[in-house]
Amino acid sequence: MTEENNIENVPPGEEKVESTQPSEPVSEPKAEEGKVEDTPPSAPAPEPKVEEKPAPHGGRNWLTTALVALLILSIGFSAYIYVDSSKRVNELSGQVSTLASSVQALGASLTESNSRINTLSATLSELSSTSNSSTSSSNDVTLIYERVKGSVVLIKSTLPQGTATGSGFVYDAEGRIVTNNHVIEGANSITVTFINGTIVPATVVGTDPYSDIAVIDVDAPASLLVPLKLGDSSALKVGEAVLAIGNPYGLADTLTAGIISALGREMDSSSGYPIVDVIQTDAAINPGNSGGPLLNMKGEVIGINTAIAASTSTGIGFAVPSDTIAREIESLIANGTYAQVYIGIQGVDVTPSIISAMGLPEGTHGTLLTSVFTGSPAEKAGLKGGTTYRVVDGSYLPIGGDVVTATDGQTMTGIYDLILYMQRNKRPGDAISLTIIRGGTTMVVNVTLETRTG
Repeated sequence: MTEENNIENVPPGEEKVESTQPSEPVSEPKAEEGKVEDTPPSAPAPEPKVEEKPAPHGGRNWLTTALVALLILSIGFSAYIYVDSSKRVNELSGQVSTLASSVQALGASLTESNSRINTLSATLSELSSTSNSSTSSSNDVTLIYERVKGSVVLIKSTLPQGTATGSGFVYDAEGRIVTNNHVIEGANSITVTFINGTIVPATVVGTDPYSDIAVIDVDAPASLLVPLKLGDSSALKVGEAVLAIGNPYGLADTLTAGIISALGREMDSSSGYPIVDVIQTDAAINPGNSGGPLLNMKGEVIGINTAIAASTSTGIGFAVPSDTIAREIESLIANGTYAQVYIGIQGVDVTPSIISAMGLPEGTHGTLLTSVFTGSPAEKAGLKGGTTYRVVDGSYLPIGGDVVTATDGQTMTGIYDLILYMQRNKRPGDAISLTIIRGGTTMVVNVTLETRTG
């Protein structure tokens, strides 16, 4: 290769610089068009500095103002959002509270509705029960009547001055029939008519005018002698339903219904002594019912229909209790009589006027003895009747006698309690202990009871 081959063409106007290095040729970078060539690599020329002019002062204030305004708007918007949110929260809370109140009110309304539904159901059930009870009660009455009607008889007594009719019931299969004493008292002859029309004569077995009870006897077919059971009259309650069967005004086999109106009544008798422990009923009782049975809803005899408060029934009828019948019946059958106890006194209930007149302790209850019969058990025991007459409670009354306040340790509120206690619990020959007040002193007097004779 010749030396000319190592020489590069140089553009016109540029000097050719030969390399001192014999080694490889050095390539120089070509300058781009339109640009000034840089200084040699060993000392690069510094770039020219461009001087920045400060922004005008008014532009900076505008930017600050804008930022402040933006901040205020942001704070205001946040405050608005907070206030609005709080308001919405409060409104929502109010709505929740209102909803809760509505739910509570609805619950109360539902509870009330349930209560009304329950009340209505109970009412309907009660009405149904009442209807069923009424039907059942009606059926019961019918069944009782059908069961007992054959045991109730019509009694006709022939008296010196005419005839009298009454009722009675079969007591036992021996042919004994229980009735009132006043139905057969003084009769020359007696007949008994059964429900099937059978008429048989009757004879008197026993009587007790003091209790108005009598027992008669008939000879009749066994099929007609169906006894009625005696119930327990001491277990009766006021308001309890009862039935009366008899022959009022000769109208055979009449049934009436009512209730127990009162218990423990006192009723006058033809003997002059009061009948005590009497049942009061509003079941219709009329002349001809006397001697017929008063029945409970079991069909048991709890009394003998005996009297009414007027000549025609006014809803006040009286019956001798079954306990009295039970107490006397065996003696009437065996002996023809019943021995009533006798003490021989008359008295009145202690009242505030008597307390004042006699100077008794306040609140004293009992019986003031107005008289003591001569030769009576009371006289024999030393009891004393009134000695001084005074007008007390509108009546001319002997005062100053013994005041009985208790019997065998049991408080007696009046004369009725004393008589009832003796009849229920004592027999002739029994002793009774009376607590009395005499002249301001309380003492106990023992009396031996005897048999009533007149």
